[in-house]
Amino acid sequence: MSSKKIFLILGLLVLGLALVACGEDCEECAEPVACPDCPTCPDCPEPPACPEAPPCPECPEAPPCPDCPEPPPCPEPVVGEVPYEEMWAGSPHNDTDAEAFRHWDEDDPAKVAESCATCHSTPGYLDFLGADGSEAGVVDAPASIDTTVECMACHNEVATALDSVTFPSGIEITGLGDEARCMVCHQGRSSALTVDGKIEKAGLTEDLDTVSEDLGFTNIHYFAAAATIYGGEAMGGYQYAGKTYDAKFEHVPGIDACHDCHDPHTLEVKVESCTDCHDVASAEDFMDSRMAGTKRDYDGDGDADEGVYYEIIGLQEALYGAIQAYAADTAGAPIVYDSHAYPYFFNDANANGEADEDEANYGNQYASWTGRLTMAAYNYQTSLKDPGGFAHGGKYIIQLLYDSIEDLDAAMAEGLTRNDAGHFAGSEEAWRHWDEDGAVSASCAKCHSATGLPTYLAEGVSISEPFSNGMLCSTCHTDYETYARYEVESVTFPSGAEASLDPDNNLCMNCHQGRESTVSVNARIAGLELDVVSEAVSFRNVHYFAAGATLFGSEAMGAYQYDGQEYVGKFAHVPGADTCTACHGGHGLTVQAENCEGCHGTTEVETIRMSADDYDGDGDAAEGIFGEIDTMSEALYAAIQAYAADTIGTPVIYDSHAYPYFFIDTDGNGEVDPGEGIYPNKYATWTPRLLQAAYNYQYSMKDPGAFAHNGNYVIQVLYDSLVDMGADVSGMVRP
Repeated sequence: MSSKKIFLILGLLVLGLALVACGEDCEECAEPVACPDCPTCPDCPEPPACPEAPPCPECPEAPPCPDCPEPPPCPEPVVGEVPYEEMWAGSPHNDTDAEAFRHWDEDDPAKVAESCATCHSTPGYLDFLGADGSEAGVVDAPASIDTTVECMACHNEVATALDSVTFPSGIEITGLGDEARCMVCHQGRSSALTVDGKIEKAGLTEDLDTVSEDLGFTNIHYFAAAATIYGGEAMGGYQYAGKTYDAKFEHVPGIDACHDCHDPHTLEVKVESCTDCHDVASAEDFMDSRMAGTKRDYDGDGDADEGVYYEIIGLQEALYGAIQAYAADTAGAPIVYDSHAYPYFFNDANANGEADEDEANYGNQYASWTGRLTMAAYNYQTSLKDPGGFAHGGKYIIQLLYDSIEDLDAAMAEGLTRNDAGHFAGSEEAWRHWDEDGAVSASCAKCHSATGLPTYLAEGVSISEPFSNGMLCSTCHTDYETYARYEVESVTFPSGAEASLDPDNNLCMNCHQGRESTVSVNARIAGLELDVVSEAVSFRNVHYFAAGATLFGSEAMGAYQYDGQEYVGKFAHVPGADTCTACHGGHGLTVQAENCEGCHGTTEVETIRMSADDYDGDGDAAEGIFGEIDTMSEALYAAIQAYAADTIGTPVIYDSHAYPYFFIDTDGNGEVDPGEGIYPNKYATWTPRLLQAAYNYQYSMKDPGAFAHNGNYVIQVLYDSLVDMGADVSGMVRP
């Protein structure tokens, strides 16, 4: 407590005591006693003086800034301007407003998904290539939007070194060079394997006509040009079991790659490169084009001269009709298609056959799919989503469409055509036999590859050649300006005989001469007893379409000629109609039957004959020579079967479509049953006599035009074979 408060309290106590005393001592107050003076407060001590602050230290002077060096001069630009930039800027690859680059703008986040980034953004393409340092062959992360297919996508070290592409089927195509960069994207996203996989997953492999909610439409995607070009090799379309398909479409050397036909920056067709062979002035004119080797009326409208583009349009219309009929009748739900609305196929709610505005929407997507319908719909879409398919691989597209129509309703395929003539029928065994080998063997390449014959004519030998899709123009023609053909002065037949028609037709006979002869058969059976089975004897196949050998008869000795018999030589027809090209179209190979009517009064060549003899002894001397040969061939087959069963003790059967043609008739019923016409069951108990007859029977089968090429020669060898086999030839006549 402070001293001031103590003195104040003491003063108040004294005053109080005085007042009390005063009140008690007298009734009347006396003079009050004076109060003592209160004590005064003591003087406060002087506060101590504030200490002086220490002086602030002096700041050191800042060191001077070093002098900045002169900046290096800016490097000169690599190029003054980007090459082809203006051409690229207006191309579809740089269409910044296109759905192909804007589809992901509304996504959250707005990124191009990994599954799409490869082909719809530059970062995604670089990612897929591994050009950004990531793993090649996959896209590791979504790509940013607002990019197109920019310069760096194709112009980087990884892209320029790219030489192969793996298609959705898993098939890798190698040796592509620069066009591999294009094919990374222009290959589609599905294949025959994709469709089959979905059908198998739904459990419908053996039940293709049952509707399943587990099935849906499979879309190949857009502009799958590479899949069209490589056809059956890449399996981009749905390829039906038991069918063969064209391989890569081979154009002419120098105009056979993506960048040969399309400007790589504008993507426009290089029309000026095509005018030497095609009568075109614009890209649209190609719709009217077709090659000389493509002369069939595929869509059955009677016009075999219209462009392949229009043939495909006709087949597309036929397939769409078949799809709609099948959907309504078998799947039980009418279907319509809209190429601009995903997922393309919709329920036809009012069954009017048209995709109305209120039908072509996602909520109304078609859902009544069967396995058969998914296959056909996939091929229909495949044919539509490559608008240049008619040029990229038109015959492959035609085959897909035809097979789809046939599978939905075989009757609707009547009048349509699937394949070209033999020289250009790329899907046929004559061209596809070596696919799994990777090349055509040297023994076959001369006639079964596009490059084999020119090699043989130039070098005099055959070597293995790449397999091809039929013949090319360069197989027979030395240049594309005059279309001059290789000149062949003469032809040496398998017998060793040399013969000649003229240089052009000798060119044909280089292949149409067979591969065996009387000489080779005799060499096989020399020194052997005619009716004794020998392991040294096996069937000898003359091969196919040995028209040249038939034409020259005994001069070429193409058929087996029996000792002691005389045979006719070259068949002399009338001048001007006595060569291959005089009777057959050089490209379509069809018989120019209209030239026959003047002399024979008919264009039905199988009915023509020039003799009154009844060669086959059936009592009909008016039937065509074709009929005479047909009957005698049947008689020889019966004699062969009787000899095999009775003399050798092992029944034999023949299948013209299965190598090596003659098989053991295991059940002895005379027919080729399942499991019999296969290589392990080949006929192996040959005698020389059976070989001679079987060889001639096969000869008559493998030259289907033998009746016109040299009918008398073929009848002679059939007759002699019948006699040698001990058959009854009474009533028959040998020319």
